[in-house]
Amino acid sequence: MSVQFPEEDGWIWRNGEFIPWKDAQVHVMSHALHYGSSVFEGVRCYRSPQGPAVLRLGDHMRRFTDSARIYRMELPYSAEELGACVLELIQRNDLEECYIRPLAFRGYGGVGLNPMTSPVEIYLACWPWGAYLGAEGLSSGVDVCVSSWQRPAPNTFPMLAKAGGNYLNAQLMKMEAVLNGFAEAIALNVRGMVSEGSGQNLFLVRDHVLYTPPLDGGLLPGITRDCVMTLAKDLDIPVVLQEIPREALYIADELFFTGTASEVSPIRSVDRFPVGGGEPGPITLKLQKELMDLAKGLRSDPYHWRTPVRSTDAEAESVKARVTG
Repeated sequence: MSVQFPEEDGWIWRNGEFIPWKDAQVHVMSHALHYGSSVFEGVRCYRSPQGPAVLRLGDHMRRFTDSARIYRMELPYSAEELGACVLELIQRNDLEECYIRPLAFRGYGGVGLNPMTSPVEIYLACWPWGAYLGAEGLSSGVDVCVSSWQRPAPNTFPMLAKAGGNYLNAQLMKMEAVLNGFAEAIALNVRGMVSEGSGQNLFLVRDHVLYTPPLDGGLLPGITRDCVMTLAKDLDIPVVLQEIPREALYIADELFFTGTASEVSPIRSVDRFPVGGGEPGPITLKLQKELMDLAKGLRSDPYHWRTPVRSTDAEAESVKARVTG
């Protein structure tokens, strides 16, 4: 889907200060442009009757700092401090609902593969962004294919890190799918078992049981994935982590993607095989509604996943003041 960036009046946080959107530029010789040395996050803020709130902000910022640590990027801010800056950024951009992109990368400094001679730059950006696979995809489901590109083997790229370079593989999957008339792709791992989508985790329903691949060193442990497993268990839907062969996709009762951008997106066909009746199934729709109602403040939040943007908490304000000046 197309994106309208707030280029004229938007604000971005850069290395401890807020700057106009149009001034957020990097040098062409930045290390990340040549070698993919970046880590990032995707976070969503939702409009609600109680005011805008960010879904699982603390977990996202912890994964962001964890990703940086894996790649030996020393960040001068904690996950808590960066989370406070995210809240301030949303307010400065006067947004009730948005997508948030924390980004850390190796900037302009050294040349060559050793990244440690290049400085680490940190940016936080946010903008309005609707359904990643389209509003119709959320309601009716999407058509997908099994990609000819596979996920990397364990101990090649660290998949627990949400690193920019990992998504070169995902881009090949996505382009292949789109050029062949599909909305999205599903990757297999090096053992030929189901892994994940180009930028989403995957769930399969068979006989009222929810299945998803385990963490095997080849897929990202999604935060929305964790939301869905938690909600399913509380709804007495059995959840099983196990390896899934490709052909199981063709005989599934239901399939769906999960991700911050994709939310809970039903899959209506795989490789032209209709999934179930060719439309979103009851378990998919139930989990989608439960998560979206929670994110949008339409039901209780027993997990404390929502962080209000306009917080009056004194400690949060203190953290924000320390980081933003």
